[in-house]
Amino acid sequence: MLNAAWEPVPSVVEGWRCPVFRIITVEREYGAGGSLVAAELARRKGWQLLDQQLTCEIAKLAAVDEKAVARHSEKCDPLMHRLAKVFWRGSHERSLPIGEDKIFDADEMVTLAHQVIETKGREGSCVIVGRGAPYILRQRADTFRVFIYGSRQEKIRRLLKLKMEEQEATLMVDTIDGERAAFVRKYFNAEWPSRHLYHMLLNSDPGIDYAAETILATMDALERHPHGARRAQQTALDPLPHA
Repeated sequence: MLNAAWEPVPSVVEGWRCPVFRIITVEREYGAGGSLVAAELARRKGWQLLDQQLTCEIAKLAAVDEKAVARHSEKCDPLMHRLAKVFWRGSHERSLPIGEDKIFDADEMVTLAHQVIETKGREGSCVIVGRGAPYILRQRADTFRVFIYGSRQEKIRRLLKLKMEEQEATLMVDTIDGERAAFVRKYFNAEWPSRHLYHMLLNSDPGIDYAAETILATMDALERHPHGARRAQQTALDPLPHA
Protein backbone atom coordinates (compact mmCIF):
# COMPACT_ATOMS: atom_id res chain seq x y z
CA MET A 1 0.00 0.00 0.00
CA LEU A 2 1.21 3.48 -0.82
CA ASN A 3 0.20 4.65 2.67
CA ALA A 4 3.14 2.78 4.17
CA ALA A 5 5.46 5.56 2.95
CA TRP A 6 3.81 8.12 5.21
CA GLU A 7 4.66 6.85 8.69
CA PRO A 8 4.51 9.55 11.40
CA VAL A 9 7.86 10.78 12.70
CA PRO A 10 8.66 11.58 16.35
CA SER A 11 6.76 14.57 17.72
CA VAL A 12 9.86 16.60 18.54
CA VAL A 13 13.13 16.75 16.64
CA GLU A 14 15.88 15.96 19.14
CA GLY A 15 18.90 18.27 19.23
CA TRP A 16 17.44 20.64 16.68
CA ARG A 17 20.15 22.98 15.42
CA CYS A 18 19.88 26.67 14.72
CA PRO A 19 17.63 26.75 11.65
CA VAL A 20 18.49 28.44 8.40
CA PHE A 21 15.34 28.22 6.36
CA ARG A 22 15.79 27.48 2.66
CA ILE A 23 12.24 26.38 1.86
CA ILE A 24 8.79 27.67 2.73
CA THR A 25 5.74 25.48 2.31
CA VAL A 26 2.35 27.20 2.21
CA GLU A 27 -0.71 25.08 2.86
CA ARG A 28 -4.05 26.85 2.74
CA GLU A 29 -7.78 26.79 3.00
CA TYR A 30 -9.57 27.35 -0.27
CA GLY A 31 -10.07 31.07 -0.85
CA ALA A 32 -7.71 32.13 1.95
CA GLY A 33 -5.21 33.59 -0.51
CA GLY A 34 -2.43 31.09 0.12
CA SER A 35 -1.14 31.29 -3.43
CA LEU A 36 -1.04 35.09 -3.21
CA VAL A 37 0.85 34.91 0.09
CA ALA A 38 3.30 32.43 -1.41
CA ALA A 39 3.88 34.66 -4.44
CA GLU A 40 4.59 37.63 -2.18
CA LEU A 41 6.99 35.57 -0.06
CA ALA A 42 8.84 34.40 -3.16
CA ARG A 43 9.06 37.98 -4.43
CA ARG A 44 10.43 39.33 -1.17
CA LYS A 45 12.91 36.50 -0.70
CA GLY A 46 13.93 36.35 -4.35
CA TRP A 47 13.12 32.64 -4.35
CA GLN A 48 11.45 30.40 -6.91
CA LEU A 49 7.67 30.13 -6.62
CA LEU A 50 6.44 26.57 -7.08
CA ASP A 51 2.68 26.55 -7.43
CA GLN A 52 1.20 25.46 -10.74
CA GLN A 53 4.75 24.93 -11.99
CA LEU A 54 4.80 21.75 -9.89
CA THR A 55 1.81 20.41 -11.76
CA CYS A 56 3.53 21.09 -15.09
CA GLU A 57 6.68 19.27 -13.98
CA ILE A 58 4.70 16.26 -12.80
CA ALA A 59 2.89 16.13 -16.14
CA LYS A 60 6.22 16.15 -17.98
CA LEU A 61 7.61 13.47 -15.70
CA ALA A 62 4.54 11.30 -16.28
CA ALA A 63 4.59 11.93 -20.05
CA VAL A 64 0.83 12.19 -19.86
CA ASP A 65 -1.15 11.89 -23.08
CA GLU A 66 -4.79 11.19 -23.85
CA LYS A 67 -4.33 7.44 -24.42
CA ALA A 68 -2.43 6.99 -21.16
CA VAL A 69 -5.02 9.00 -19.32
CA ALA A 70 -7.82 6.87 -20.70
CA ARG A 71 -6.07 3.69 -19.56
CA HIS A 72 -5.42 5.01 -16.08
CA SER A 73 -8.88 6.50 -15.74
CA GLU A 74 -10.45 3.11 -16.21
CA LYS A 75 -8.53 1.81 -13.20
CA CYS A 76 -8.90 4.88 -10.98
CA ASP A 77 -11.43 5.01 -8.15
CA PRO A 78 -13.85 7.71 -9.37
CA LEU A 79 -13.93 9.34 -5.92
CA MET A 80 -10.14 9.57 -5.67
CA HIS A 81 -10.01 10.74 -9.28
CA ARG A 82 -12.19 13.69 -8.26
CA LEU A 83 -10.24 14.35 -5.05
CA ALA A 84 -6.97 14.38 -6.94
CA LYS A 85 -8.25 17.08 -9.29
CA VAL A 86 -9.36 19.19 -6.33
CA PHE A 87 -6.17 18.70 -4.32
CA TRP A 88 -3.91 19.72 -7.18
CA ARG A 89 -5.91 22.81 -8.09
CA GLY A 90 -4.36 26.14 -7.08
CA SER A 91 -6.08 28.12 -4.36
CA HIS A 92 -8.13 30.23 -6.79
CA GLU A 93 -7.64 28.44 -10.08
CA ARG A 94 -10.47 26.34 -11.48
CA SER A 95 -8.38 24.26 -13.87
CA LEU A 96 -4.98 22.65 -14.12
CA PRO A 97 -2.27 22.89 -16.77
CA ILE A 98 -3.01 19.20 -17.12
CA GLY A 99 -6.49 19.34 -18.65
CA GLU A 100 -9.39 17.83 -16.78
CA ASP A 101 -9.51 14.90 -19.20
CA LYS A 102 -5.86 14.14 -18.56
CA ILE A 103 -5.87 13.61 -14.82
CA PHE A 104 -4.95 10.00 -14.26
CA ASP A 105 -4.46 7.73 -11.27
CA ALA A 106 -4.22 9.56 -7.94
CA ASP A 107 -1.70 7.04 -6.57
CA GLU A 108 0.64 7.83 -9.47
CA MET A 109 0.11 11.55 -8.93
CA VAL A 110 1.17 11.37 -5.28
CA THR A 111 4.20 9.21 -6.08
CA LEU A 112 5.41 11.68 -8.71
CA ALA A 113 4.72 14.63 -6.42
CA HIS A 114 6.89 13.09 -3.75
CA GLN A 115 9.72 12.76 -6.26
CA VAL A 116 9.45 16.29 -7.64
CA ILE A 117 9.00 18.02 -4.26
CA GLU A 118 11.93 16.20 -2.69
CA THR A 119 14.12 17.29 -5.62
CA LYS A 120 13.00 20.90 -5.20
CA GLY A 121 13.62 20.65 -1.48
CA ARG A 122 17.22 19.59 -2.05
CA GLU A 123 17.70 22.57 -4.38
CA GLY A 124 16.21 24.97 -1.80
CA SER A 125 15.44 28.69 -2.17
CA CYS A 126 11.81 28.01 -3.06
CA VAL A 127 8.26 28.60 -1.87
CA ILE A 128 6.01 25.58 -2.43
CA VAL A 129 2.23 25.85 -2.43
CA GLY A 130 0.25 22.84 -1.20
CA ARG A 131 0.61 19.57 -3.16
CA GLY A 132 1.45 17.70 0.04
CA ALA A 133 4.76 19.55 0.45
CA PRO A 134 4.55 20.11 4.23
CA TYR A 135 3.97 16.39 4.70
CA ILE A 136 6.62 15.29 2.22
CA LEU A 137 9.28 17.68 3.58
CA ARG A 138 8.31 17.41 7.25
CA GLN A 139 11.65 15.97 8.34
CA ARG A 140 13.70 18.83 6.87
CA ALA A 141 14.83 21.34 9.51
CA ASP A 142 15.41 23.95 6.78
CA THR A 143 11.71 24.05 5.86
CA PHE A 144 9.36 26.64 7.35
CA ARG A 145 5.81 25.32 7.21
CA VAL A 146 2.83 27.67 7.39
CA PHE A 147 -0.91 27.10 7.12
CA ILE A 148 -3.07 29.99 5.87
CA TYR A 149 -6.73 30.11 6.87
CA GLY A 150 -9.46 32.73 6.88
CA SER A 151 -13.04 33.46 7.81
CA ARG A 152 -15.70 32.05 5.52
CA GLN A 153 -16.97 35.55 4.72
CA GLU A 154 -13.54 36.86 3.75
CA LYS A 155 -12.73 33.79 1.65
CA ILE A 156 -15.94 34.20 -0.33
CA ARG A 157 -15.28 37.92 -0.73
CA ARG A 158 -11.80 37.20 -2.08
CA LEU A 159 -13.18 34.77 -4.65
CA LEU A 160 -15.82 37.28 -5.74
CA LYS A 161 -13.02 39.75 -6.45
CA LEU A 162 -11.60 37.12 -8.82
CA LYS A 163 -14.88 37.32 -10.80
CA MET A 164 -16.31 34.07 -9.47
CA GLU A 165 -20.10 33.93 -9.14
CA GLU A 166 -21.30 34.12 -5.51
CA GLN A 167 -23.15 30.80 -5.62
CA GLU A 168 -20.12 29.01 -6.98
CA ALA A 169 -17.71 30.75 -4.58
CA THR A 170 -19.86 29.74 -1.63
CA LEU A 171 -20.07 26.14 -2.81
CA MET A 172 -16.31 25.93 -3.38
CA VAL A 173 -15.46 27.38 0.04
CA ASP A 174 -17.89 25.01 1.73
CA THR A 175 -16.74 21.82 -0.03
CA ILE A 176 -13.16 21.92 -1.31
CA ASP A 177 -11.44 21.88 2.07
CA GLY A 178 -13.41 18.80 3.04
CA GLU A 179 -12.22 17.07 -0.10
CA ARG A 180 -8.62 18.08 0.57
CA ALA A 181 -8.96 16.67 4.08
CA ALA A 182 -10.20 13.37 2.67
CA PHE A 183 -7.25 13.25 0.30
CA VAL A 184 -4.76 13.86 3.13
CA ARG A 185 -6.39 11.18 5.27
CA LYS A 186 -5.95 8.65 2.48
CA TYR A 187 -2.44 9.49 1.35
CA PHE A 188 -0.78 10.79 4.53
CA ASN A 189 -2.86 9.06 7.20
CA ALA A 190 -3.31 12.35 9.04
CA GLU A 191 -5.83 15.04 9.80
CA TRP A 192 -5.92 18.19 7.65
CA PRO A 193 -4.61 20.53 8.77
CA SER A 194 -2.20 18.56 10.92
CA ARG A 195 -1.57 21.44 13.32
CA HIS A 196 1.58 20.13 15.00
CA LEU A 197 3.22 19.98 11.58
CA TYR A 198 3.34 23.76 11.15
CA HIS A 199 5.51 26.50 12.60
CA MET A 200 2.59 28.89 12.13
CA LEU A 201 -1.14 28.89 11.43
CA LEU A 202 -2.06 32.36 10.22
CA ASN A 203 -5.36 34.14 9.55
CA SER A 204 -5.10 35.99 6.23
CA ASP A 205 -8.16 38.19 6.80
CA PRO A 206 -6.02 41.29 7.56
CA GLY A 207 -4.44 41.01 4.11
CA ILE A 208 -1.79 39.38 1.94
CA ASP A 209 0.99 41.83 2.84
CA TYR A 210 0.27 41.38 6.54
CA ALA A 211 0.50 37.62 6.17
CA ALA A 212 3.78 37.74 4.24
CA GLU A 213 5.36 40.19 6.68
CA THR A 214 4.29 38.11 9.69
CA ILE A 215 5.71 34.93 8.20
CA LEU A 216 9.04 36.52 7.34
CA ALA A 217 9.31 38.12 10.79
CA THR A 218 8.65 34.77 12.46
CA MET A 219 11.24 33.02 10.31
CA ASP A 220 13.77 35.68 11.21
CA ALA A 221 12.97 35.35 14.92
CA LEU A 222 13.41 31.57 14.84
CA GLU A 223 16.71 31.88 13.00
CA ARG A 224 17.94 34.35 15.63
CA HIS A 225 16.65 32.38 18.63
CA PRO A 226 17.45 28.70 18.09
CA HIS A 227 16.43 27.70 21.63
CA GLY A 228 12.93 29.00 21.05
CA ALA A 229 12.90 27.30 17.68
CA ARG A 230 13.88 24.01 19.28
CA ARG A 231 10.92 24.19 21.64
CA ALA A 232 8.54 25.18 18.83
CA GLN A 233 9.70 22.78 16.13
CA GLN A 234 7.52 19.68 15.91
CA THR A 235 6.98 17.36 13.01
CA ALA A 236 4.27 15.05 14.27
CA LEU A 237 1.26 14.40 12.10
CA ASP A 238 -1.99 14.72 14.02
CA PRO A 239 -3.31 11.13 14.07
CA LEU A 240 -6.70 10.19 12.76
CA PRO A 241 -9.27 9.71 15.53
CA HIS A 242 -10.27 6.15 16.24
CA ALA A 243 -13.69 5.21 14.99
